Amino acid sequence: MATTTTNYNLRIDKEIKNQAFKVIEDYGLTPSMVLKAFLKQIADRKILPLSFDYQADEPNEETKQAILQGREDYAAGRLKGYTDLNEMVKDIQEWTE
Repeated sequence: MATTTTNYNLRIDKEIKNQAFKVIEDYGLTPSMVLKAFLKQIADRKILPLSFDYQADEPNEETKQAILQGREDYAAGRLKGYTDLNEMVKDIQEWTE
């Protein structure tokens, strides 16, 4: 049985393309080989073989401000600390009611 092939055009940022193709070529592969393998995995496994976990090296400005505010509030005694999980859960439940 003959395999039917198709063409697919893709628009992508030039800089991303150049960076990605360099990595692909460093592995001794072609972009076509990598895309075929990627699509084959999706078809076979019915999942995207990607990690959507993002680990930032440094928090953004909003997060930095929230961290600083939390530290200040803790140092000033405006935050309650817990040593008992049940007490914490009780307070959370009361707070959300």
